[in-house]
Formats: sequence, structure tokens, C-alpha cells
Amino acid sequence: MAERQSGILLHPTSLPGPHGIGDLGPEAVAWLDWLEASGARLWQVLPLGPTGYADSPYQSFSAFAGNHLLISLQRLVQEGLLDEVDFQSMPSFPSDRVDYGEVIPFRDGLLRLAASRFGGGAAAHLKPHLEVFASANAGWLDEYALFMALKAEHGGAPWTTWEAPLRGRKPAALEAARARLAEAVVDHRFRQFLFFRQWAALREEARARGIALVGDAPIFVAHDSADVWSQPGLFQLNDSGNPTAVAGVPPDYFSPTGQLWGNPLYRWDEMRRTGYEWWIRRFRLVLGLVDYVRLDHFRGFEAYWEVPGGAPTAEEGTWVHGPGADFLESVRSALGGLPIIAEDLGEITPPVIELRDRFGLPGMKVLQFAFEGGPSHDFLPHNYPRHCVVYTGTHDNDTALGWYRSTGEEHRDFYRRYLAADGSEVSWDLIRAAWASVAEWAVVPLQDILSLGEEARMNFPSRTEGNWAWRCPPGALTPALAARLRELTFLYGRLADEPAPAEPGA
Repeated sequence: MAERQSGILLHPTSLPGPHGIGDLGPEAVAWLDWLEASGARLWQVLPLGPTGYADSPYQSFSAFAGNHLLISLQRLVQEGLLDEVDFQSMPSFPSDRVDYGEVIPFRDGLLRLAASRFGGGAAAHLKPHLEVFASANAGWLDEYALFMALKAEHGGAPWTTWEAPLRGRKPAALEAARARLAEAVVDHRFRQFLFFRQWAALREEARARGIALVGDAPIFVAHDSADVWSQPGLFQLNDSGNPTAVAGVPPDYFSPTGQLWGNPLYRWDEMRRTGYEWWIRRFRLVLGLVDYVRLDHFRGFEAYWEVPGGAPTAEEGTWVHGPGADFLESVRSALGGLPIIAEDLGEITPPVIELRDRFGLPGMKVLQFAFEGGPSHDFLPHNYPRHCVVYTGTHDNDTALGWYRSTGEEHRDFYRRYLAADGSEVSWDLIRAAWASVAEWAVVPLQDILSLGEEARMNFPSRTEGNWAWRCPPGALTPALAARLRELTFLYGRLADEPAPAEPGA
């Protein structure tokens, strides 16, 4: 980590744009221009995989693949794979949220059309690049493409409901499926090529502006994923492919029955036997997309809550030791370093802290939680170590303004006293506190930059519908807003060695 950096958390789906969902096209480049003008040097995103259940980036069909919904259709027009006339029947998409029910079929149709045209000879200049990509990524790409083709053939049903030969990956059944679904397999392989090609171009745009990308790696993978289907021996499954043990967290003050996530747990003994090869490949791929990775649920690498498969709640679980230092040593040796942020939120024990600090990983501080426990609270800025990342809030929190409106008066009172504020600009009070802190990095969700309320929240962890849909309003990213953030970035030494910016409005 470079010292005294700052940045903004914004998932690409939340970018503005004309085709129903934020993507990797011109609006993403305009976003990088705005980031550069604001003085921010970090762009943090959520996991970039193809979303599955409830459109969540934390429930992906693959830990390796990219989300094809992010492919810029405008870039495909420029490549000669689509025409403007192809958009004539485009639905009237809302500009403030993603309507996944409309977006998915619309984009799927155009991506199939683009793949068909490519197969017919269009954009022939891409062919050698596709061959290189397919060869370099064959280890995961072929299995993912077949998995997605089979999933579509089965009407989207989970792989554990497929015919036994396919569920059990019998060679003859797989070979027959590859022949039967050859066109669909080619289509999914081509989509991944387009995603990775466009992301690589966007990353170069970020580098040209001095902006580093911060990604996110969930500790667990979805049960209904190409990862679990293609390598069942790495997970705790029974003969039918169903989990014998799943992930969650135990009962606490907030949830008397705990949280039952349902993700299959790893067979860490098998992972260790292979030298954590699957995880190392995963890290290498993610770090080919971003510069740093937030490692989600870091405490699970020290100890995780194991719940019996089929249990109705997380109450029956037990703590089980994770792979710990052996895992991180192996990853560090393979990668030559650990460009990782440890997501160390929640009930954190001394062994988790010891593991984090042994490898020099920065932890996270969230200002919204800071005003709940008096002057000794770890998340208050005067208690920070330098080697940490402070957030006003995360994708799982309310916005700063939403938090202030809904939290208890005792918390609002402490916030006002601590920050010498009157509550009229909650979002910017917290931004200033984060930027002024000793934390090496400070990150704010874009919703707080825009001073938005609960209506702009990205995720309600207790809800299964209506999440991940927020989009930045068109025209909201003004030069005046960038100048306001840049002033704070300069004042608190997060603007590197650049000269002082002009006073906003001067």
C-alpha cells in the first residue's frame, strides 16, 4: 500500500449509461476522468464474476469468469459486431436502477448476435486475440462455458438436479454435451473474451490516470457454480453433490439464529495437499484484473463457522480452524507478495488479529460503527493504526445519511459531539473525518459523495430481492463535486506531491 491514498467505492453496474446497466464503455472512461479530477487514486469495485442468485456479485457462477452484463455494447458497435439498428427494440430502461429482469434478456440477445456475427466472419481482427485468450485461460474457461451451456439447457436449474451422468461428470456424458451444445459453448467463451478484453482496456485507462483498482474476492463460492461442479473434490459434498457442511456465522446480538449463507465449505486438507493451487490460480487471475484485493470474511481463514448441510438455521454450527498461516505463506510465496486488504469486520478474535498482523495486512475501519461505544471504540479515528483502510460505509451498510436518519439519538449525539457537527452534512462530515485520519487509505462509497439517503443503498443483507440495483444519476458527477473532494484530498495529504488545487469556484 502506498501511504495517504484515497478513493471511491463504486461497482461498474452502478455507472450511468444508455443500456440499462453500467458497463465498461465510454461512461466508465468518463468516470475515470472524474476520479482523476477529484484527486482520488483508488477505484474499488465489488466481485466481477457473473452474478447468479438474486443478482449478487457474492453469489457468482464462477470465481474465475467475468460478468458478461458489463460488456459495453457501444464498444461492440465500434468493433463491427453490432449495428445501431440492433438497438431499435431496446426497452425503456430506468436511469436510477438496474431492472435485471429487462436487462438480462436484452443484453443476452445482443451478445448472442455479436457472437453469431463473429462466427460469420465479422471483426476478423479479433480472431488471433481470442485464440490467445482461450489458450491462456483454458484451465477454467472450457469448464465454465460448458457449465453455462448446460445450465441454460436445463432451464437454469442447479447442477445437482441434472441427470446423474452430467451431475457426476461422466466422460461420455460430458463429451456428448460438448458436441450437442457446441454453439452455446463457443458463445460463452466469446463473451468471456470480450469481458476480459474490455476490462484490460479500461485498466490501461486507469493506469494512464494514476488510478489503482481495488477488487474483491469472496472467501466462499456459490454451490451452483462451475467451480463446485467441475472440482467437487475440493468441497465438502455428498455423493449427490449436495453440501455436507455449509458456511455461516453464529447467533449474535443482531440475529438470534445466526446467518446461514449456504455456501459449501472447502476441504482444506485437499487444498493443502495441492499446495492451494486452486486459490493461487484464482488470486493470479484476480490480480490480472486489479491491483489490490479485498479478501472478504478474512476471519474465516483463521476459523470458520461450520453448519451441517440441511440445517434450517446457523445455530447448530461449530467453529473449525481454517488454513491460517500455511495458506497465506503459500499464496505469498507463489505471488511474490500479498496485495490484500483483510476484511476483518464482525466478531474478531485475537488469533484473527495475530494472523492479519503476522502478514502485514491492513484491516478495515467503518466510521458508521464508530459512534456506538464511546471514546475507546476501535473505529474512531483517534484509535486507528496507520496501516488500515477507513471507509465511511461499505456496500452492506446504509448510506451515511441513511445511517444518521435511522440510528439511535445517542449515536447521533456522539457523532455531533465528536465531529463538532450539526448533522446538516452528515456524508461530508464522515468523509472529512476519514480523509483526516491517520489511516493510509480512505475510501468512500459514491452514494456518500452525492449525499444520498437510504434509497441509494446497494445491499440489504437481510433481503433476498431488490439489491445491487442502484445507479449513479446521469449528470451527478459534476466538476464542482470533484473540486470539493479534491480540496479535502489536498488538505489531508492524500494528493501525493501535486500542487495545491485552486479553491473551488475560484
